[in-house]
Amino acid sequence: MKKSFFWLTVLFITLTTYKPNSNFTPKLENRIETIKIENNLVLDKEEIEKEIHFLYSKNLFFLNVKDIEKKLSSIDFIESFTIKKIYPNKLNLIINEKKPIAILYLKKKKFYISDKGDIINFRDIEIYNNLPTVFGDKQMFFTLYKDLQNIKFPIKKIKSFYFFESKRWDLKMYDGTLIKLPSEDYLFSLKNFIAAKDDINFNNYKIFDYRIKNQLILN
Repeated sequence: MKKSFFWLTVLFITLTTYKPNSNFTPKLENRIETIKIENNLVLDKEEIEKEIHFLYSKNLFFLNVKDIEKKLSSIDFIESFTIKKIYPNKLNLIINEKKPIAILYLKKKKFYISDKGDIINFRDIEIYNNLPTVFGDKQMFFTLYKDLQNIKFPIKKIKSFYFFESKRWDLKMYDGTLIKLPSEDYLFSLKNFIAAKDDINFNNYKIFDYRIKNQLILN
């Protein structure tokens, strides 16, 4: 009985005097020393490194992804990113860039429109120099673009898109052909053009005017 009382007393003293180490710090060997940036096809590494420089000496184990996301959000060409931790002190950052599909002219300024409809600040990039130009509403263009994809229209042959206040489009092709679409039911007109464009009887015409319902005026 005395032995039991003795061990209970020792246990009580131990529990009441134990203090957790509140000054615990992660091991120094887990602090980031190397950051590798991958899959950046358009963006310069220096531009990305400038935004994530704060990560050096951060502990790899307790890395806060939200902090990285906040910093990289300032680069509007970035669609998303993935991080890969390589212990003890290396971080890989895999970048997914947005893909421009057109150059938008808006209030005398130029922007890219991405394949998801995002607006991207323009920068001179050689591989995107031949994108079609858009003069008009971004959202209306993106709707038209998706419709063109759905009917398998030869989008790469379009040089420019022109939107008018009457809420209709003109499409200027690289070969000089001009397609004047109606404000409503333009899909019917586009399908008609696809069927007619390879017909030898239409070779001498450069203007396909569908503005009047159920009519095609050639010029």
